[in-house]
Amino acid sequence: MNKDEKVIRVRFAPSPTGPLHIGGVRTALYNFLFARKNNGKFILRIEDTDQNRYVPGAEKYIQEALSWCSLDLDEGPNVGGEFGPYRQSERKEMYYSFVKNLIDSGDAYYAFDTPEELDGMRESMRSAGVPSPTYNNISRSSMINSLTLPLDETEKRISRGDKFVVRIKMPRNHEIKFKDKIRGWVSVNSNNIDDKVIYKSDGMPTYHLANVVDDYSMKISHVIRGEEWLPSAPLHVYLYKCLGWEDQIPQFAHLPLILKPDGNGKLSKRDGDRLGFPVFPVNWKNPETNEIYKGYREEGFSRAAFINMLAFLGWNPGTEKEVFNLDELVSEFSLSRVGKSGAKYDFNKLKWFNQQHLRRMDNEEIYDNLVDKKVDFSINPSKEYWLKVIGLVKERATFLDDLKLELSCFLSNKFTYDVNSINKKWNLELLPHLSSLATIIFNLQKFTSSQIEISFHNYLDDNDLSLGKLMPMLRIAITGRLAGPSMFGILELLGKEEVKLRIDRAIKDIQHG
Repeated sequence: MNKDEKVIRVRFAPSPTGPLHIGGVRTALYNFLFARKNNGKFILRIEDTDQNRYVPGAEKYIQEALSWCSLDLDEGPNVGGEFGPYRQSERKEMYYSFVKNLIDSGDAYYAFDTPEELDGMRESMRSAGVPSPTYNNISRSSMINSLTLPLDETEKRISRGDKFVVRIKMPRNHEIKFKDKIRGWVSVNSNNIDDKVIYKSDGMPTYHLANVVDDYSMKISHVIRGEEWLPSAPLHVYLYKCLGWEDQIPQFAHLPLILKPDGNGKLSKRDGDRLGFPVFPVNWKNPETNEIYKGYREEGFSRAAFINMLAFLGWNPGTEKEVFNLDELVSEFSLSRVGKSGAKYDFNKLKWFNQQHLRRMDNEEIYDNLVDKKVDFSINPSKEYWLKVIGLVKERATFLDDLKLELSCFLSNKFTYDVNSINKKWNLELLPHLSSLATIIFNLQKFTSSQIEISFHNYLDDNDLSLGKLMPMLRIAITGRLAGPSMFGILELLGKEEVKLRIDRAIKDIQHG
Protein backbone atom coordinates (compact mmCIF):
# COMPACT_ATOMS: atom_id res chain seq x y z
CA MET A 1 0.00 0.00 0.00
CA ASN A 2 1.26 3.47 -0.89
CA LYS A 3 2.17 5.41 2.27
CA ASP A 4 -0.18 8.20 1.17
CA GLU A 5 -3.08 5.81 0.55
CA LYS A 6 -5.80 5.99 3.17
CA VAL A 7 -6.44 2.81 5.16
CA ILE A 8 -10.01 1.60 4.73
CA ARG A 9 -11.74 1.50 8.12
CA VAL A 10 -15.48 0.92 8.38
CA ARG A 11 -17.73 0.41 11.36
CA PHE A 12 -21.04 -1.20 12.12
CA ALA A 13 -22.53 0.85 14.94
CA PRO A 14 -25.82 -0.57 16.26
CA SER A 15 -27.66 0.57 19.37
CA PRO A 16 -28.40 -2.14 21.97
CA THR A 17 -32.08 -1.22 22.12
CA GLY A 18 -33.36 -4.59 20.96
CA PRO A 19 -32.55 -7.50 18.63
CA LEU A 20 -30.67 -6.99 15.39
CA HIS A 21 -33.12 -6.80 12.48
CA ILE A 22 -32.10 -8.25 9.11
CA GLY A 23 -31.77 -4.67 7.84
CA GLY A 24 -29.02 -4.14 10.39
CA VAL A 25 -27.33 -7.38 9.40
CA ARG A 26 -27.41 -6.26 5.75
CA THR A 27 -25.66 -3.02 6.78
CA ALA A 28 -23.04 -5.01 8.72
CA LEU A 29 -22.57 -7.32 5.73
CA TYR A 30 -21.96 -4.49 3.27
CA ASN A 31 -19.44 -2.93 5.66
CA PHE A 32 -17.71 -6.29 6.08
CA LEU A 33 -17.58 -6.98 2.33
CA PHE A 34 -16.25 -3.51 1.57
CA ALA A 35 -13.55 -3.83 4.24
CA ARG A 36 -12.43 -7.29 3.13
CA LYS A 37 -12.47 -6.34 -0.57
CA ASN A 38 -10.19 -3.37 0.16
CA ASN A 39 -7.90 -4.98 2.76
CA GLY A 40 -9.44 -2.76 5.40
CA LYS A 41 -10.72 -3.11 8.96
CA PHE A 42 -14.26 -4.03 10.04
CA ILE A 43 -15.15 -2.57 13.43
CA LEU A 44 -18.07 -3.06 15.78
CA ARG A 45 -18.99 -0.04 17.90
CA ILE A 46 -21.88 -0.20 20.34
CA GLU A 47 -23.72 3.12 20.38
CA ASP A 48 -25.35 3.00 23.80
CA THR A 49 -25.72 6.70 24.51
CA ASP A 50 -29.48 6.32 24.96
CA GLN A 51 -29.47 4.59 28.33
CA ASN A 52 -33.25 4.90 28.68
CA ARG A 53 -33.80 2.54 25.76
CA TYR A 54 -31.05 0.06 26.63
CA VAL A 55 -32.28 -3.56 26.50
CA PRO A 56 -30.41 -6.19 28.54
CA GLY A 57 -28.95 -8.89 26.33
CA ALA A 58 -29.16 -6.85 23.15
CA GLU A 59 -25.41 -6.33 22.79
CA LYS A 60 -24.71 -10.02 23.34
CA TYR A 61 -27.36 -10.81 20.74
CA ILE A 62 -25.74 -8.45 18.22
CA GLN A 63 -22.39 -10.18 18.61
CA GLU A 64 -23.96 -13.66 18.42
CA ALA A 65 -25.78 -12.72 15.22
CA LEU A 66 -22.63 -11.34 13.57
CA SER A 67 -20.70 -14.44 14.61
CA TRP A 68 -23.33 -16.78 13.12
CA CYS A 69 -23.14 -14.81 9.86
CA SER A 70 -19.33 -15.25 9.83
CA LEU A 71 -18.82 -11.48 9.87
CA ASP A 72 -15.57 -11.61 11.81
CA LEU A 73 -14.54 -8.43 13.61
CA ASP A 74 -11.14 -6.77 13.45
CA GLU A 75 -11.93 -4.48 16.37
CA GLY A 76 -14.77 -4.30 18.86
CA PRO A 77 -15.91 -4.58 22.48
CA ASN A 78 -14.82 -8.20 22.96
CA VAL A 79 -12.01 -8.09 20.43
CA GLY A 80 -10.12 -4.98 21.48
CA GLY A 81 -8.10 -2.69 19.27
CA GLU A 82 -6.03 0.46 19.50
CA PHE A 83 -9.00 2.80 19.10
CA GLY A 84 -11.14 1.55 22.00
CA PRO A 85 -13.16 1.54 24.11
CA TYR A 86 -15.78 0.39 21.61
CA ARG A 87 -18.85 1.14 23.71
CA GLN A 88 -19.87 4.78 23.69
CA SER A 89 -20.91 4.62 27.36
CA GLU A 90 -17.28 3.81 28.19
CA ARG A 91 -16.10 6.84 26.20
CA LYS A 92 -18.39 9.22 28.10
CA GLU A 93 -15.65 11.39 29.61
CA MET A 94 -14.10 12.33 26.29
CA TYR A 95 -17.13 13.93 24.65
CA TYR A 96 -17.58 17.06 26.72
CA SER A 97 -14.23 18.53 25.66
CA PHE A 98 -15.49 18.57 22.07
CA VAL A 99 -18.79 20.07 23.19
CA LYS A 100 -16.88 22.83 25.01
CA ASN A 101 -14.85 23.52 21.86
CA LEU A 102 -18.08 23.98 19.90
CA ILE A 103 -19.48 26.32 22.56
CA ASP A 104 -16.27 28.36 22.72
CA SER A 105 -16.22 28.72 18.92
CA GLY A 106 -19.86 29.88 18.91
CA ASP A 107 -21.06 26.80 17.02
CA ALA A 108 -23.09 25.43 19.93
CA TYR A 109 -24.91 26.83 22.96
CA TYR A 110 -26.44 25.90 26.31
CA ALA A 111 -30.24 25.57 26.43
CA PHE A 112 -32.12 25.56 29.75
CA ASP A 113 -35.70 25.18 28.49
CA THR A 114 -37.95 22.88 30.49
CA PRO A 115 -40.17 20.29 28.77
CA GLU A 116 -43.16 22.53 29.49
CA GLU A 117 -41.47 25.51 27.86
CA LEU A 118 -40.61 23.44 24.82
CA ASP A 119 -44.20 22.27 24.53
CA GLY A 120 -45.33 25.89 24.80
CA MET A 121 -42.99 26.93 22.01
CA ARG A 122 -44.31 24.18 19.73
CA GLU A 123 -47.93 25.03 20.48
CA SER A 124 -47.30 28.72 19.83
CA MET A 125 -45.67 27.96 16.47
CA ARG A 126 -48.54 25.67 15.45
CA SER A 127 -50.99 28.43 16.31
CA ALA A 128 -48.99 30.74 14.04
CA GLY A 129 -49.41 28.28 11.17
CA VAL A 130 -46.08 26.45 11.39
CA PRO A 131 -46.92 22.77 10.60
CA SER A 132 -43.70 21.24 11.99
CA PRO A 133 -42.37 23.45 14.78
CA THR A 134 -38.72 22.97 15.73
CA TYR A 135 -36.05 24.57 17.85
CA ASN A 136 -34.19 26.33 15.04
CA ASN A 137 -32.38 29.47 13.95
CA ILE A 138 -35.60 31.45 14.33
CA SER A 139 -37.34 30.02 17.41
CA ARG A 140 -34.15 29.90 19.50
CA SER A 141 -34.24 33.69 19.87
CA SER A 142 -37.35 33.41 22.04
CA MET A 143 -36.14 30.53 24.19
CA ILE A 144 -34.04 30.28 27.36
CA ASN A 145 -30.49 29.63 26.25
CA SER A 146 -27.01 31.10 26.35
CA LEU A 147 -27.77 33.07 23.17
CA THR A 148 -30.61 34.99 24.85
CA LEU A 149 -29.31 35.09 28.45
CA PRO A 150 -26.52 37.37 29.71
CA LEU A 151 -23.21 35.56 30.18
CA ASP A 152 -23.31 35.90 33.97
CA GLU A 153 -26.83 34.43 34.08
CA THR A 154 -25.70 31.45 31.95
CA GLU A 155 -22.71 30.83 34.22
CA LYS A 156 -24.89 31.18 37.33
CA ARG A 157 -27.36 28.60 36.08
CA ILE A 158 -24.60 26.14 35.22
CA SER A 159 -22.78 26.61 38.55
CA ARG A 160 -25.92 26.02 40.64
CA GLY A 161 -26.64 22.81 38.74
CA ASP A 162 -29.59 23.81 36.58
CA LYS A 163 -30.40 21.17 33.98
CA PHE A 164 -29.29 22.01 30.48
CA VAL A 165 -28.66 20.51 27.08
CA VAL A 166 -26.22 21.69 24.45
CA ARG A 167 -27.55 22.42 20.97
CA ILE A 168 -25.69 22.91 17.70
CA LYS A 169 -26.14 26.44 16.37
CA MET A 170 -27.17 26.01 12.76
CA PRO A 171 -26.39 29.02 10.57
CA ARG A 172 -29.02 30.68 8.43
CA ASN A 173 -29.23 29.99 4.72
CA HIS A 174 -26.04 27.96 4.50
CA GLU A 175 -25.69 25.27 1.83
CA ILE A 176 -24.25 21.99 3.12
CA LYS A 177 -23.02 19.63 0.39
CA PHE A 178 -21.42 16.21 0.35
CA LYS A 179 -21.02 13.41 -2.16
CA ASP A 180 -22.63 10.10 -1.34
CA LYS A 181 -21.07 7.05 -3.03
CA ILE A 182 -24.52 5.66 -3.85
CA ARG A 183 -26.69 8.75 -4.29
CA GLY A 184 -24.24 11.26 -5.74
CA TRP A 185 -24.22 14.88 -4.59
CA VAL A 186 -26.51 15.77 -1.71
CA SER A 187 -27.20 19.42 -0.92
CA VAL A 188 -29.30 20.70 2.00
CA ASN A 189 -29.95 24.26 3.12
CA SER A 190 -29.22 24.80 6.82
CA ASN A 191 -32.62 26.49 7.23
CA ASN A 192 -34.08 22.99 6.92
CA ILE A 193 -32.04 21.63 9.84
CA ASP A 194 -33.06 22.35 13.42
CA ASP A 195 -30.67 23.04 16.30
CA LYS A 196 -30.25 19.41 17.33
CA VAL A 197 -29.31 18.51 20.88
CA ILE A 198 -25.75 17.22 20.83
CA TYR A 199 -25.25 16.82 24.59
CA LYS A 200 -27.98 15.70 26.99
CA SER A 201 -28.79 16.68 30.54
CA ASP A 202 -27.62 13.27 31.78
CA GLY A 203 -24.06 14.04 30.69
CA MET A 204 -24.19 11.78 27.63
CA PRO A 205 -23.72 12.94 24.05
CA THR A 206 -26.52 12.34 21.59
CA TYR A 207 -26.03 10.06 18.61
CA HIS A 208 -25.09 12.97 16.37
CA LEU A 209 -22.10 14.22 18.34
CA ALA A 210 -20.86 10.82 19.54
CA ASN A 211 -21.12 9.43 16.04
CA VAL A 212 -18.96 12.18 14.56
CA VAL A 213 -16.41 12.25 17.38
CA ASP A 214 -16.02 8.48 17.39
CA ASP A 215 -15.76 8.20 13.62
CA TYR A 216 -13.04 10.85 13.67
CA SER A 217 -11.23 9.34 16.69
CA MET A 218 -11.36 5.83 15.21
CA LYS A 219 -10.17 7.08 11.80
CA ILE A 220 -13.25 5.77 10.01
CA SER A 221 -12.77 6.22 6.27
CA HIS A 222 -16.23 5.24 5.02
CA VAL A 223 -19.62 5.45 6.72
CA ILE A 224 -21.86 2.80 5.16
CA ARG A 225 -25.29 2.88 6.78
CA GLY A 226 -29.02 2.75 6.12
CA GLU A 227 -31.00 5.29 4.16
CA GLU A 228 -32.82 6.36 7.34
CA TRP A 229 -29.64 8.19 8.38
CA LEU A 230 -29.41 10.23 5.17
CA PRO A 231 -31.34 13.22 6.68
CA SER A 232 -28.75 13.33 9.51
CA ALA A 233 -25.73 13.32 7.22
CA PRO A 234 -25.71 17.10 6.48
CA LEU A 235 -25.64 17.81 10.23
CA HIS A 236 -22.76 15.37 10.65
CA VAL A 237 -20.85 16.98 7.79
CA TYR A 238 -21.44 20.38 9.40
CA LEU A 239 -20.19 19.12 12.77
CA TYR A 240 -16.99 17.91 11.13
CA LYS A 241 -16.44 21.37 9.73
CA CYS A 242 -17.20 23.10 13.03
CA LEU A 243 -14.73 20.85 14.84
CA GLY A 244 -12.01 21.67 12.32
CA TRP A 245 -11.94 18.20 10.80
CA GLU A 246 -13.08 19.08 7.31
CA ASP A 247 -10.24 17.15 5.70
CA GLN A 248 -11.17 14.04 7.73
CA ILE A 249 -14.84 13.78 6.69
CA PRO A 250 -15.45 10.12 5.79
CA GLN A 251 -17.02 9.10 2.51
CA PHE A 252 -20.71 8.36 2.96
CA ALA A 253 -22.77 5.59 1.41
CA HIS A 254 -26.44 5.41 2.38
CA LEU A 255 -27.96 2.03 1.59
CA PRO A 256 -31.46 1.53 0.15
CA LEU A 257 -34.31 0.37 2.37
CA ILE A 258 -35.39 -3.25 2.63
CA LEU A 259 -39.05 -3.17 1.67
CA LYS A 260 -42.03 -5.33 2.50
CA PRO A 261 -42.68 -8.18 0.02
CA ASP A 262 -45.32 -6.07 -1.73
CA GLY A 263 -42.89 -3.14 -1.92
CA ASN A 264 -45.17 -0.91 0.11
CA GLY A 265 -43.01 0.50 2.90
CA LYS A 266 -40.07 -0.58 5.02
CA LEU A 267 -39.93 -4.19 6.26
CA SER A 268 -40.73 -4.46 9.98
CA LYS A 269 -41.03 -7.14 12.63
CA ARG A 270 -44.81 -6.94 12.34
CA ASP A 271 -44.56 -7.89 8.66
CA GLY A 272 -42.71 -11.06 9.60
CA ASP A 273 -45.35 -11.93 12.19
CA ARG A 274 -48.12 -11.23 9.70
CA LEU A 275 -46.62 -13.08 6.74
CA GLY A 276 -44.97 -15.93 8.60
CA PHE A 277 -41.23 -15.41 8.28
CA PRO A 278 -38.49 -14.31 10.72
CA VAL A 279 -36.94 -10.85 10.61
CA PHE A 280 -34.09 -11.69 12.98
CA PRO A 281 -30.96 -13.71 12.14
CA VAL A 282 -31.08 -15.89 15.28
CA ASN A 283 -33.65 -16.50 18.01
CA TRP A 284 -34.36 -13.52 20.28
CA LYS A 285 -35.85 -13.91 23.74
CA ASN A 286 -37.58 -10.77 24.98
CA PRO A 287 -36.13 -10.18 28.47
CA GLU A 288 -39.36 -8.59 29.70
CA THR A 289 -41.96 -11.04 28.39
CA ASN A 290 -39.75 -14.12 27.78
CA GLU A 291 -41.42 -14.34 24.37
CA ILE A 292 -39.17 -15.99 21.79
CA TYR A 293 -38.94 -14.60 18.26
CA LYS A 294 -37.58 -17.16 15.82
CA GLY A 295 -34.46 -16.51 13.80
CA TYR A 296 -33.31 -17.84 10.45
CA ARG A 297 -30.70 -20.05 12.07
CA GLU A 298 -33.31 -21.87 14.12
CA GLU A 299 -35.66 -22.12 11.13
CA GLY A 300 -33.07 -24.24 9.35
CA PHE A 301 -31.54 -21.73 6.95
CA SER A 302 -27.82 -21.91 6.32
CA ARG A 303 -25.70 -18.88 7.03
CA ALA A 304 -24.39 -19.02 3.45
CA ALA A 305 -27.90 -18.76 2.00
CA PHE A 306 -28.92 -16.05 4.47
CA ILE A 307 -25.87 -13.92 3.63
CA ASN A 308 -26.32 -14.54 -0.10
CA MET A 309 -29.93 -13.36 0.10
CA LEU A 310 -29.04 -10.25 2.12
CA ALA A 311 -26.29 -9.28 -0.32
CA PHE A 312 -28.83 -9.18 -3.14
CA LEU A 313 -31.15 -6.86 -1.21
CA GLY A 314 -29.71 -3.72 -2.77
CA TRP A 315 -26.63 -5.00 -4.62
CA ASN A 316 -26.14 -6.99 -7.79
CA PRO A 317 -22.95 -8.30 -9.40
CA GLY A 318 -23.85 -7.09 -12.88
CA THR A 319 -24.01 -10.67 -14.18
CA GLU A 320 -26.57 -13.49 -14.27
CA LYS A 321 -24.84 -15.27 -11.37
CA GLU A 322 -26.88 -15.37 -8.18
CA VAL A 323 -25.36 -18.02 -5.92
CA PHE A 324 -22.30 -16.77 -4.02
CA ASN A 325 -20.46 -17.90 -0.92
CA LEU A 326 -18.95 -15.29 1.38
CA ASP A 327 -15.53 -15.32 -0.27
CA GLU A 328 -17.11 -14.87 -3.68
CA LEU A 329 -19.17 -11.96 -2.39
CA VAL A 330 -16.02 -10.31 -1.05
CA SER A 331 -14.36 -10.72 -4.44
CA GLU A 332 -17.30 -9.25 -6.40
CA PHE A 333 -18.68 -6.61 -4.04
CA SER A 334 -18.51 -2.90 -4.82
CA LEU A 335 -20.53 0.07 -3.65
CA SER A 336 -20.87 1.19 -7.26
CA ARG A 337 -23.29 -1.69 -7.82
CA VAL A 338 -25.50 -0.82 -4.84
CA GLY A 339 -28.74 0.78 -6.04
CA LYS A 340 -30.70 3.72 -4.69
CA SER A 341 -34.13 2.13 -4.84
CA GLY A 342 -35.56 0.01 -2.05
CA ALA A 343 -35.26 -3.77 -2.39
CA LYS A 344 -38.30 -6.02 -1.88
CA TYR A 345 -37.84 -8.83 0.58
CA ASP A 346 -38.74 -12.23 -0.91
CA PHE A 347 -38.95 -15.14 1.55
CA ASN A 348 -39.43 -17.68 -1.25
CA LYS A 349 -36.24 -16.44 -2.88
CA LEU A 350 -34.40 -17.13 0.38
CA LYS A 351 -35.72 -20.69 0.30
CA TRP A 352 -34.36 -20.98 -3.23
CA PHE A 353 -30.96 -19.71 -2.07
CA ASN A 354 -31.02 -22.26 0.75
CA GLN A 355 -31.74 -25.03 -1.74
CA GLN A 356 -28.87 -23.91 -3.99
CA HIS A 357 -26.39 -23.73 -1.12
CA LEU A 358 -27.47 -27.15 0.14
CA ARG A 359 -26.71 -28.55 -3.30
CA ARG A 360 -23.32 -26.88 -3.15
CA MET A 361 -22.49 -28.43 0.21
CA ASP A 362 -19.98 -31.24 0.27
CA ASN A 363 -21.72 -34.58 0.84
CA GLU A 364 -19.44 -35.34 3.78
CA GLU A 365 -20.38 -32.06 5.44
CA ILE A 366 -24.06 -32.92 5.01
CA TYR A 367 -23.41 -36.39 6.45
CA ASP A 368 -21.73 -34.89 9.52
CA ASN A 369 -24.63 -32.44 9.96
CA LEU A 370 -27.14 -35.28 9.80
CA VAL A 371 -25.16 -37.29 12.35
CA ASP A 372 -25.36 -34.23 14.62
CA LYS A 373 -29.11 -34.26 14.05
CA LYS A 374 -29.21 -37.88 15.33
CA VAL A 375 -29.96 -39.48 11.97
CA ASP A 376 -29.29 -43.23 12.43
CA PHE A 377 -27.13 -44.55 9.59
CA SER A 378 -26.49 -47.91 11.26
CA ILE A 379 -28.52 -49.91 8.70
CA ASN A 380 -25.45 -49.69 6.45
CA PRO A 381 -22.03 -49.26 8.08
CA SER A 382 -20.41 -47.84 4.94
CA LYS A 383 -19.97 -44.05 5.04
CA GLU A 384 -19.07 -44.16 1.34
CA TYR A 385 -22.51 -45.63 0.66
CA TRP A 386 -24.26 -42.84 2.53
CA LEU A 387 -22.26 -40.18 0.72
CA LYS A 388 -23.58 -41.60 -2.57
CA VAL A 389 -27.13 -41.61 -1.21
CA ILE A 390 -26.80 -38.01 -0.03
CA GLY A 391 -25.46 -37.02 -3.46
CA LEU A 392 -28.61 -38.49 -5.01
CA VAL A 393 -31.24 -37.07 -2.66
CA LYS A 394 -29.89 -33.62 -1.80
CA GLU A 395 -31.14 -32.20 -5.12
CA ARG A 396 -34.66 -32.61 -3.74
CA ALA A 397 -34.14 -30.80 -0.45
CA THR A 398 -34.49 -27.16 0.58
CA PHE A 399 -33.42 -27.67 4.20
CA LEU A 400 -31.17 -30.18 5.89
CA ASP A 401 -34.19 -31.48 7.78
CA ASP A 402 -35.87 -32.27 4.45
CA LEU A 403 -33.17 -34.86 3.89
CA LYS A 404 -34.58 -36.95 6.71
CA LEU A 405 -37.67 -37.60 4.57
CA GLU A 406 -35.68 -38.04 1.37
CA LEU A 407 -33.40 -40.56 3.13
CA SER A 408 -36.22 -42.44 4.81
CA CYS A 409 -36.47 -45.21 2.20
CA PHE A 410 -32.73 -45.90 2.64
CA LEU A 411 -32.72 -45.75 6.42
CA SER A 412 -35.38 -48.45 6.79
CA ASN A 413 -37.53 -50.75 4.65
CA LYS A 414 -40.23 -50.72 7.32
CA PHE A 415 -42.12 -47.71 6.01
CA THR A 416 -45.81 -47.13 5.56
CA TYR A 417 -47.33 -46.47 2.16
CA ASP A 418 -48.81 -43.05 1.55
CA VAL A 419 -52.56 -43.54 1.20
CA ASN A 420 -53.07 -40.59 -1.15
CA SER A 421 -50.36 -41.89 -3.46
CA ILE A 422 -51.97 -45.33 -3.55
CA ASN A 423 -55.42 -43.89 -4.24
CA LYS A 424 -54.03 -41.83 -7.10
CA LYS A 425 -51.70 -44.24 -8.87
CA TRP A 426 -51.93 -47.86 -7.64
CA ASN A 427 -53.57 -49.98 -10.33
CA LEU A 428 -54.42 -53.62 -9.49
CA GLU A 429 -54.62 -54.54 -13.16
CA LEU A 430 -50.96 -53.62 -13.62
CA LEU A 431 -49.64 -55.75 -10.76
CA PRO A 432 -48.56 -58.60 -13.07
CA HIS A 433 -46.47 -56.13 -15.02
CA LEU A 434 -44.88 -54.81 -11.84
CA SER A 435 -44.05 -58.38 -10.81
CA SER A 436 -42.57 -59.18 -14.22
CA LEU A 437 -40.53 -55.99 -14.16
CA ALA A 438 -39.13 -56.97 -10.76
CA THR A 439 -37.95 -60.28 -12.14
CA ILE A 440 -36.31 -58.67 -15.17
CA ILE A 441 -34.52 -56.10 -13.03
CA PHE A 442 -33.40 -58.80 -10.59
CA ASN A 443 -31.83 -60.82 -13.38
CA LEU A 444 -29.76 -57.93 -14.76
CA GLN A 445 -26.04 -58.72 -15.01
CA LYS A 446 -25.08 -55.09 -14.26
CA PHE A 447 -27.32 -53.53 -11.68
CA THR A 448 -26.62 -49.89 -12.53
CA SER A 449 -29.05 -47.02 -12.90
CA SER A 450 -28.39 -46.79 -16.63
CA GLN A 451 -28.99 -50.53 -17.22
CA ILE A 452 -32.09 -50.49 -15.04
CA GLU A 453 -33.46 -47.54 -16.99
CA ILE A 454 -32.84 -49.25 -20.34
CA SER A 455 -34.57 -52.43 -19.16
CA PHE A 456 -37.49 -50.47 -17.75
CA HIS A 457 -38.11 -48.57 -20.99
CA ASN A 458 -37.68 -51.72 -23.08
CA TYR A 459 -40.32 -53.43 -20.98
CA LEU A 460 -42.70 -50.49 -21.46
CA ASP A 461 -42.18 -50.58 -25.23
CA ASP A 462 -42.59 -54.38 -25.46
CA ASN A 463 -45.85 -54.28 -23.53
CA ASP A 464 -47.24 -51.03 -24.93
CA LEU A 465 -47.31 -49.39 -21.47
CA SER A 466 -46.89 -45.71 -20.62
CA LEU A 467 -44.29 -44.39 -18.20
CA GLY A 468 -47.01 -42.57 -16.25
CA LYS A 469 -48.80 -45.83 -15.47
CA LEU A 470 -46.03 -48.10 -14.22
CA MET A 471 -43.38 -45.72 -12.86
CA PRO A 472 -45.62 -44.33 -10.05
CA MET A 473 -46.42 -47.87 -8.92
CA LEU A 474 -42.73 -48.76 -8.89
CA ARG A 475 -41.93 -45.67 -6.85
CA ILE A 476 -44.70 -46.39 -4.32
CA ALA A 477 -43.46 -49.97 -3.95
CA ILE A 478 -39.87 -48.88 -3.35
CA THR A 479 -40.31 -45.68 -1.31
CA GLY A 480 -43.93 -45.62 -0.14
CA ARG A 481 -44.68 -42.31 -1.85
CA LEU A 482 -44.78 -40.63 -5.24
CA ALA A 483 -42.18 -37.87 -4.86
CA GLY A 484 -38.44 -38.41 -4.81
CA PRO A 485 -35.16 -38.27 -6.72
CA SER A 486 -34.21 -40.41 -9.71
CA MET A 487 -35.95 -43.79 -9.34
CA PHE A 488 -33.18 -45.59 -11.18
CA GLY A 489 -30.55 -44.09 -8.89
CA ILE A 490 -32.55 -45.23 -5.86
CA LEU A 491 -32.80 -48.78 -7.24
CA GLU A 492 -29.06 -49.01 -7.88
CA LEU A 493 -28.20 -47.87 -4.37
CA LEU A 494 -30.72 -50.18 -2.70
CA GLY A 495 -29.44 -53.25 -4.60
CA LYS A 496 -31.35 -55.91 -6.52
CA GLU A 497 -32.24 -58.11 -3.54
CA GLU A 498 -33.79 -55.22 -1.62
CA VAL A 499 -35.62 -53.96 -4.70
CA LYS A 500 -37.14 -57.41 -5.41
CA LEU A 501 -38.11 -57.77 -1.76
CA ARG A 502 -39.87 -54.40 -1.69
CA ILE A 503 -41.81 -54.93 -4.91
CA ASP A 504 -42.99 -58.37 -3.80
CA ARG A 505 -44.02 -57.01 -0.42
CA ALA A 506 -45.92 -54.06 -1.94
CA ILE A 507 -47.86 -56.37 -4.28
CA LYS A 508 -48.80 -58.50 -1.31
CA ASP A 509 -49.54 -55.74 1.23
CA ILE A 510 -51.36 -53.08 -0.75
CA GLN A 511 -54.94 -54.24 -1.08
CA HIS A 512 -56.65 -51.25 -2.56
CA GLY A 513 -56.27 -49.48 -5.86
